[in-house]
Amino acid sequence: MLNFAIGNLLSRAVRSLLALTGLAIAIGGMVALFSIADGIDYVVNRTFAQIPGLAVQQRGAPVPLFSILPAAWGEEISKIPGVTIVDSEIVQRLNMMEGKALIAPPRFVVGLDLSVRTQMARDVYRENVSAGRYFQAADADTSRCLISQQIADETGRQVGDQLRLNDFTAEIIGIYNTGSALLDVNILMDLQMARKVMRIDPQTVSFFYVETAPGVDQHLIRDEIERHFQGRSVTNESQPALSGLQMVINLVVSQIQQASPSSASSRDQSSLPSESRTQASAHTPPAQAASAVEVRLAEDWSQRFSEFTGDLELFLMLITTMAVMIAVLSIVNTMTMSVSERMIEFGILRANGWTKANIIQLMTLESGLLGISGGLLGAFLGWVTTIVVNSIYPDRLQLHCSPKLLLFAIAVSTCLGILGGLYPAWLAASRSPMDAIRRG
Repeated sequence: MLNFAIGNLLSRAVRSLLALTGLAIAIGGMVALFSIADGIDYVVNRTFAQIPGLAVQQRGAPVPLFSILPAAWGEEISKIPGVTIVDSEIVQRLNMMEGKALIAPPRFVVGLDLSVRTQMARDVYRENVSAGRYFQAADADTSRCLISQQIADETGRQVGDQLRLNDFTAEIIGIYNTGSALLDVNILMDLQMARKVMRIDPQTVSFFYVETAPGVDQHLIRDEIERHFQGRSVTNESQPALSGLQMVINLVVSQIQQASPSSASSRDQSSLPSESRTQASAHTPPAQAASAVEVRLAEDWSQRFSEFTGDLELFLMLITTMAVMIAVLSIVNTMTMSVSERMIEFGILRANGWTKANIIQLMTLESGLLGISGGLLGAFLGWVTTIVVNSIYPDRLQLHCSPKLLLFAIAVSTCLGILGGLYPAWLAASRSPMDAIRRG
């Protein structure tokens, strides 16, 4: 029956090819689009696998870029049992490089505490230096910097050259290449010098990178750090100069908090007489004070990005559904026209002993062959597309086409092909042998 089905498809080669092409393009587009979300997961997992420490940042900040903490808190964190290294860091988006405004891709200045950075057991930048050298303790309070290979290619700068950052000139002492789109956008400098370049309050940092002693449970360290800063307030202990974006974010957060049910409850209680407020508070259990910081492990970052890619995949699914439905309709149209042209053939087959199940099996086999062929071709097209896009935009996109995604695409295409042939198969098998011959 397989040879029979293949022969039927080849006898109408143009029509079969059109249906196959439509399905392959739809599946290829689906693979290419889903490789965006797959690429984000791949980059995040690969990146944070090289960063095994803890990131201590301001509670509520989505990423360290929007976090502000008092620099003095680093000394407190270093005294927590199990903590070996506390690196104070700042992260700020760079506005101008070599006199040109930076829009896309973004570039960031990262300030590192070189007095402790050189003592770290693992350093993703140090491990991926491709030219020049990494920082030494003597580089503290100097204008020396490390740049990524992407930035070196973009600016045409090499080790020993000068690089203009805003209104500041830095000397390049090394070039690194981690292969991660999350890390290869950074320009590394000494912490104090980075504060001068970005005009940041010297008493603040963006976050603390914490290394723990070998064998220590990082989850326990995370809980201990967050417990240590319970009831503390960033704004009460330091008044850093906020950027315009950070002020807007803080304003939005405050408005949300004011509109929350808990805030409404507080306003309602404030309107009560003092005696009533006393009675109400007596029946209200004391709320545990929130910590001023949140500590994230590598797995926490992966989980946060996975939540984002989950929503992204849903959005991409909605986009690809239209193209896939059009491809399925093309298969239905192809198989329906085939049924109308072969009605006499089906009548003769029925008269020679073929059952309705045999006719349905033949038609679904033909549509299934179109589905699996379109899936294989579409998966190949999608895979090639990801390679081409990554080669053209290496510093902007990192698409990843995993074997799981390719197998999923082939399976979906095969199922769609079979489903697209069910109605034509039922139509072909519903006629009696004599009626099929007469109508044919």
